[in-house]
Amino acid sequence: MKRIYMRTMYYTVGIIIMTLGIALTIQSAQGTSPFDALLVGLHRTFGLTIGSWEIVVGFSMIVFNAIAEKRRPELLALATSLLTGIGIDFWVFTIRDTIHPDVFWTQMICLVVGMVIAGFGIALNLQADFAPNPFDRMMLVVSKLTGWNVSISRALISILLVILAFLFSGAIGIGTVLITLFSGPVIQGFMAQINKFDQRLQPVAPSCS
Repeated sequence: MKRIYMRTMYYTVGIIIMTLGIALTIQSAQGTSPFDALLVGLHRTFGLTIGSWEIVVGFSMIVFNAIAEKRRPELLALATSLLTGIGIDFWVFTIRDTIHPDVFWTQMICLVVGMVIAGFGIALNLQADFAPNPFDRMMLVVSKLTGWNVSISRALISILLVILAFLFSGAIGIGTVLITLFSGPVIQGFMAQINKFDQRLQPVAPSCS
């Protein structure tokens, strides 16, 4: 029961923190992750909120994954997209009037802080192992279908997302490059610390005398 509680906490808190980080990278005006860049581009081109496009694109990925693997769509993944979309919109609307860096160095600070915060949130979410992320699931599906390793599959999907974001005037910039290069190590670092924290919470088995 305690483990379920911890996983649920990691999942919900992780999404809250992750979406705050995403909102900060959007506010930096220096580019976001390839996926978020596409969401911003769709928002600029067709309207609707960025969070709404998170739900739409996430649902499209879920349907693709289900068709590719010939199985039922993962409803928990849809819940993740829904909560992430709501979180992005909440934070964007909350901070847009108070955090609006207008010179390069403050934009870069906003970008880096957002990347680190998002990385911490993603690490918490991965630790929960509670509901699949549609993008990560698509990465595994493409890897399975093509025989390519996960790194190549993720890179190719990211390139496709950047191309689509460019076509829709998405938030592409130096931040897109930095997030693509450094978000992985940031997430790994946080996951190591969270694992250590988890181990300290594990009950110690009584020794036999």
